[in-house]
Amino acid sequence: MSLPKGLAEEVSRNLVMVARLIDEDPEQAYAYSRIALRLASRVAAVREAAGFAAYATQKYSEALAEFRAAKRMTGSVELWPVMADCERGLGRPERALAMAGEPEVQKLDKAGQVEMRLVAAGARRDMGQLDAAIVTLQSPELASNSVQPWTARLRYAYADALLAAGREDEAREWFAKTVEADKDGTMDASDRLAELDGVEFVDALGGDEPDDVDVDVDDEDDEQDAAEVAAAERASDQAEYYDEDDEEYEPLEGSAADADVDVTDEIAVVEDEDEDDARDRDKA
Repeated sequence: MSLPKGLAEEVSRNLVMVARLIDEDPEQAYAYSRIALRLASRVAAVREAAGFAAYATQKYSEALAEFRAAKRMTGSVELWPVMADCERGLGRPERALAMAGEPEVQKLDKAGQVEMRLVAAGARRDMGQLDAAIVTLQSPELASNSVQPWTARLRYAYADALLAAGREDEAREWFAKTVEADKDGTMDASDRLAELDGVEFVDALGGDEPDDVDVDVDDEDDEQDAAEVAAAERASDQAEYYDEDDEEYEPLEGSAADADVDVTDEIAVVEDEDEDDARDRDKA
């Protein structure tokens, strides 16, 4: 609302493209975010969008700078967890852990606090502290039977940490619980569970072909195409009309041009014979 109408519409279009592409084509989303940033760098929403686009393309230093700018403009702490995760991306997990203990965390809503817990556990794992990561994830939200937007991710992170620590049976249990919570199937918990159970997936469409049969369809098609082209060229040569006034004109052997000449000669011979017969009758 702080921008002139025309500029606001242009910035909005670029932000819409960022939102549409950030999951499927993050590099293109990043390009749109840079355009919006160039047009309206003093708008908090633009700085935030630019931060997420940079984060999606693993440009963590740039993302952190944009998130900090957005936080200064709005005074909101909702970006605190992703800022801490940028510190992890920059190879500074100890800073992420320090941020997990800051007062800003207490100002986050429930989803933000769960996200901060996930980041802190990830930082612990970055530092090789698997047991501490597992303890960090143990919380009332993890133990709850109700399914919230964060439930599947929290359970998955816990199962993955258990597996990394060699606690396979417990990991299998929590991967199964993740599948129950992941209604949209956005995570690969079912695949991880299948791997733990020793299930191998076989391509049902690829196992019926004999191994000793090597059919190269492309080569057969190429040979057929080449034969058709050659036949078409021969047909074209036979049907080609030549200009007899052309100095380079040479009728093809057995062509229609030769046939015309032969027929003309025969007609001339017949006409000469007819004239001789007519003179003989007149004498008689």
